Amino acid sequence: MEWGKTILSSLEWGKTISNREEKERVADIISSMVKEGEIIGVGSGSTAYLALLKIARRMKNEQLHIRAIPTSQEIRMACVRLGIPVTSLWEHKPDWTFDGADEIDTEHNMIKGRGGAMFKEKLLINSSPRTYIIADPSKIVTQLGSRFPVPIEIFPEALTYVEEVLRAYNPKEIKLRMAKGKDGPVITENGNLILDAWFDHIPNNLEESIKSITGVIESGLFIHYECISFHKTLIIQDFQ
Repeated sequence: MEWGKTILSSLEWGKTISNREEKERVADIISSMVKEGEIIGVGSGSTAYLALLKIARRMKNEQLHIRAIPTSQEIRMACVRLGIPVTSLWEHKPDWTFDGADEIDTEHNMIKGRGGAMFKEKLLINSSPRTYIIADPSKIVTQLGSRFPVPIEIFPEALTYVEEVLRAYNPKEIKLRMAKGKDGPVITENGNLILDAWFDHIPNNLEESIKSITGVIESGLFIHYECISFHKTLIIQDFQ
């Protein structure tokens, strides 16, 4: 028995999508890569959402059968609304993954996690034999961290300890990410908190250093992931 009309059936992306024309072009490329029977890891963010819309259209028009492993509840709900079957890393290893980025520097290092899903995103990337990082050209920066802070997911009771240790890395500012639409801080899907840390300079070892702090679950830094192709017009990074 199915539910009647539900909130999920009319769910749309919650925010205005900036640079939509460029993101649509990137989404078209990702959609065109999907093959019958694949298990695809689906990242978070508006570009990933647009790619999902186009994949769902191909599934309907071409009778394609795929399964998605979503990185967030928002993307999971989008899959349900679009009729894309979902699975998990318990059941399947992804054939490939696609995801967006908040910043990408000229060395192909990235900051991700503005949506708070960086732990699952990094888990999917490391679980996939190939990952495509998709972004419109506005995401390219000359210096990583110039537009966005480094998001850090932490165990709640470790808040003050992690903050103290982070100070040793000379951040300009550290803030507890506060929620919009509810009182109090953002709570991740893993039940954790997020610290946003701004740095004047992000050294190559910062990702590893932050991850080594007791109480840190994951950060939104993606440093020195091997990039085997880079298309400047649409910015698709292919990591192996």
